[in-house]
This record gives sequence, structure tokens and C-alpha cells, in this order.
Amino acid sequence: MTDNTADTSALSTPHTRGDRPKLRLPWGLLLGTATIGGLILIWALTSWAGWASPVFLPSPAKVWAALTRVAFDGYANATLLEHMGASLWRVFAALFFTMLIGVPVGLLIATSKIGRGILDPLVEFIRPLPPLAYLPLIIIWCGIGEGSKILVIGIAMLAPIVISTVSGVKAAGENQIRAARTFGATRAQLIREVMLPAALPSIFTGMRIALGAGWTTLVASELVAATRGLGYMIQSAAQFLVTDMVIAGILVISALATISEILLRWMERRFLPWIGKS
Repeated sequence: MTDNTADTSALSTPHTRGDRPKLRLPWGLLLGTATIGGLILIWALTSWAGWASPVFLPSPAKVWAALTRVAFDGYANATLLEHMGASLWRVFAALFFTMLIGVPVGLLIATSKIGRGILDPLVEFIRPLPPLAYLPLIIIWCGIGEGSKILVIGIAMLAPIVISTVSGVKAAGENQIRAARTFGATRAQLIREVMLPAALPSIFTGMRIALGAGWTTLVASELVAATRGLGYMIQSAAQFLVTDMVIAGILVISALATISEILLRWMERRFLPWIGKS
């Protein structure tokens, strides 16, 4: 009887341990929060100890005060919300129009020798150009209106979207293409039903890279006679050495870029759930 009880206990113990829920700490989030907290602490300590002049490095409290000041009282002709609205409009309008052009261009390069021969050298010509290099030419050609600002950001976004589309189309399975051809799919159906769905994960990755390029080009685009926008706010503050406002504008751009990235990752998980599960 004693032996049976011991056997039952020995068998039941591993089962109980296996059912016990494991506590998983979000180490990535904790380490990220600790890194940002450490940087803010070093920044505050540097300002408090006077190791850097307040003109060059104002304290976190002064930057926070500048942020609340621009949010409620405004700076450079607009409040923070109006500056953010103008910048968001330019970045996402550029992304929309660049997607309309970049995805078809990528499909043509990937599926046509003629398309590759004509379009690939143009994309490779545009890809390494810094925005400040073609900004004067955009002003001469397109003036100083809203279109030129969107165009400057769009040119910076074009190459990542085209290259990611080409890479995604080439990653389409050969078996899938042969099967579609066996069933009599036309060239248009092959592109629409097989290649484009296969390229969607790469296109999403290209969108994320392009959005990052767009945010980095924002300040350059708002050099073109802007009256609102985060880049314009930063430039106006820099002219008068209002460093706390410059840092506040940089932090807002960084926060908006991070939120955009999180939104795109959510869309990727929501609409492309098969990524990484092949």
C-alpha cells in the first residue's frame, strides 16, 4: 500500500510542476526602459553638475518646460499640435504617393527585362543622394509650395520601397509560379495572385524603412519656406539658440517615429499573420 502511494506521488509531482504557469519577465521592455532612464539620469547629472553650459545642454526640466510652453502657448507661429499636424501630413502624404509609384516600379523591375533596364539605373541614381543635394533643384523646379516639401520626403522614401518590392517578388516560390502557369494563369494574374502576395512582407519592411527615411528628411524638407512643422520649429529655435526648444522638437519627432513604427508592426501582425511561420 505504501509503495503504491509513493508511486502515485512520484508520478503526480512532475505533472503538477509542468502545469505551473511560468513567469516570463518582459526583459526587452525592462532593458529598454532602463537604458532610457539611465540616459536621462546622466543628462540630468551633467546639467546639475555644470559640466556643460545650459546654452548647449539645458536640463531635462527646462526641456520639459519648453515642451509644455509650445503645447499651450505655441512657438514659431503655431502650437505643438499644429506643428505635429503639418509634419504628419507631409510624411504620410509622401508615403502614400511613394507607395503608388514605388510598388508598380518594383514589380516592373522584378518581372520585366525592359522595365529593369529602364528603371533600375534611375532608382540606383536616386538611392544614394542626400536630401540637401537635390533640395535646391526641387525648389527651382517645383517652387516653395507644399508639393515641393512632400516631393523631397518622397524621393528619400522611393528607393527602400522599390528595392523591397523587387526583393519580395523574387522571393516568390518557384513551385507556386509553375503551379499557377500550369493552371493557365496569365501574366497579370501571376503578378496579382502569386507574386504580389508573396512580396507583401518585404513591402511592409520597405514601408518601415521608408518611414524612417521620411522622418529623417522632414527637417530638410521644411527648409523650403515652411511656416509650420516640427522641422520649422527646430530651425527657428536654433537661429536664436533656444536649445531647450530644439531638443523638445527632436524628442517629439523621435516619439512620432516610434509610434509610427509600432503602428506598422501592429498592421503587419494583423494583416500578414503568416510572416515567420513558414
